[in-house]
Amino acid sequence: MARTDDDALAEAYNRALALEKSGDFDLAAAAYAEVLALDPDDHGGAAVRLASMKRGEIPVRAPEAYVATLFDQHADVFDKVLVEDLGYHVPLLLRQRLIELGLTSFDRMLDLGCGTGLTGGALEDMVDDATGLDLAENMVEIAHEKGLYDTLYVADAVDYLEDNDDEPFDLIAATDVLPYLGALEPLFEAAAKNATRGALFCFSSETLPDADFEGRPYTVGRFQRFAHTESYVREALTAAGFETLEAGDIIVRHEQGLPIAGHLFISRKS
Repeated sequence: MARTDDDALAEAYNRALALEKSGDFDLAAAAYAEVLALDPDDHGGAAVRLASMKRGEIPVRAPEAYVATLFDQHADVFDKVLVEDLGYHVPLLLRQRLIELGLTSFDRMLDLGCGTGLTGGALEDMVDDATGLDLAENMVEIAHEKGLYDTLYVADAVDYLEDNDDEPFDLIAATDVLPYLGALEPLFEAAAKNATRGALFCFSSETLPDADFEGRPYTVGRFQRFAHTESYVREALTAAGFETLEAGDIIVRHEQGLPIAGHLFISRKS
């Protein structure tokens, strides 16, 4: 039965993906509905694909099973693909900006969505104690091999922050987390509870032209990643008790040769 279910899921997903790539979004949406019926946990990210085609509701976040599966599958080639192929340099941009602001010494850093340790490596000499966490176990294993963190967890960011009983952090980084979240309030409020007074909360976000949001604070773009309006991010930060120090315009990465616009936020807990 399990093999039959797996075969049916693979067939439905491949059919949906082919229809989506052909531009037949209505038939693709019907096929993705079959996928979700077979796989309610949504390991293939059908929900965000439906949203990117404007054939479904915009979810409040990408499914955990999808994010974990996506990054576990690409862990071995993650650094090469992200940095060399997609031109992702947000951790280095964050390092440069912190140096320019004269903010270069931290007692405890929390790296949310640490992946293979790109941000941990970029900020290694600035922090005395570093904790990293990621949903994808294979990514965490690679980060462990690099020896960049004092503590590592396989966990969802919000779940970890809500359950954490350890000492708070004076630097919380999330350099590639928001593209997998729609609603930001749960993350920002949980981060505030784990931040010391005056702690920095630094992260990147992706954005789109105003018209693409259709009046919403966030949406899913054509590459199945969440984009947020700058105003929404600022409002969510303020509501959680953070002061936005700056939100610099950056190119987050490239997809299919196209630059993906975004912001590098540096905020401080009030």
